[in-house]
Amino acid sequence: MDNVLEIKYDGKPCYRIALEHDYSRLSEYVDDIGKKYGRICIVSDTNVAPLYLEQVREALAHNVSEITDFVFTAGEASKNLNVVEDLYEFLVRSHLDRHDLLVALGGGVVGDLCGFAAATYLRGIDFIQMPTSLLSMVDSSIGGKTGVDFRAFKNMVGAFYMPRLVYMNLSVLKSLPPEQFASGMGEVIKHGLIADRDYLDFLINDKDEITTFDPDSILNVVKRSCEIKGHVVEIDPKEQGIRATLNFGHTIGHAIEKLSDFRLFHGQCVAVGMVAASYLSMKKGYISSDEYSMIRETIASYDLPVSVSAADYNAAEILATTKSDKKMAAGQIKFILLKKVGEAVIDTTLTDDDLLAGINEVLR
Repeated sequence: MDNVLEIKYDGKPCYRIALEHDYSRLSEYVDDIGKKYGRICIVSDTNVAPLYLEQVREALAHNVSEITDFVFTAGEASKNLNVVEDLYEFLVRSHLDRHDLLVALGGGVVGDLCGFAAATYLRGIDFIQMPTSLLSMVDSSIGGKTGVDFRAFKNMVGAFYMPRLVYMNLSVLKSLPPEQFASGMGEVIKHGLIADRDYLDFLINDKDEITTFDPDSILNVVKRSCEIKGHVVEIDPKEQGIRATLNFGHTIGHAIEKLSDFRLFHGQCVAVGMVAASYLSMKKGYISSDEYSMIRETIASYDLPVSVSAADYNAAEILATTKSDKKMAAGQIKFILLKKVGEAVIDTTLTDDDLLAGINEVLR
């Protein structure tokens, strides 16, 4: 099937990514997993559940005789161990066991939290990802990274745990607030910058079709981004090497995200981080000043920020916050630069002065 991608793990088929325009084939894909589940628990949040929970419940009614749901307060503030504990208690009281299935219905917070619970409840229970935001479709639902924030530290507690299926209903993207769609485009643009110059050109040339949700254009965006991320995680499932290139823009972006107290969307922070990383790539002589300008313009064209206010953020504080990032290796940040537009490289030689130069470039 043209709109189904197969992700391998250790060279063997692991799970499929289904790109559809409704939920009509969800039951069929769950059957194709090849296991007979006893119960299903749908995990969602207060933003998504009112929109799609009943549709998904109806779609899965054929698969099992009992479906329950656990809905938590939407937002990054809920991505913590306290909410995971609440979910554990709900699962215990609902008598879910290893013959049952969790369904993560929502954006990245839902997928990360549900996936972490699936990885740890009874030492592992099957789950499927049903991402409802562009960001989660092209990024967090693929590759088996699960986790929650620990106190002030983002994604510090987690596990690598693969879903049994990723099912995407692309029509739900029309219900996203504009800033959330733009946030997802931050990760989409990243894929073009680190892996596929032709894809980046498509994003530039077809911007009007993409931002007006032309079905073919949206399918092309999600599918190509899934192919890029899927290829990288197949090669490096545990982030020992090339997978780190997916963190382009994230080191400084995560620091800004944390210092904003998560008031800024993840993709907005990554966008600013990509500008800083592209600036440092130019200073290293990897890309030209014209290419740097093109990157800034492309990011801005999708209503993403290319800087943050110097009145709200301090360069030294941003730098200090990057040092608590989990991407450190022996005390040195693994920083991702562009060797050229369409190819990323891991750099461990950047000094604090280098990083401050990149940070100051995005403080306006």
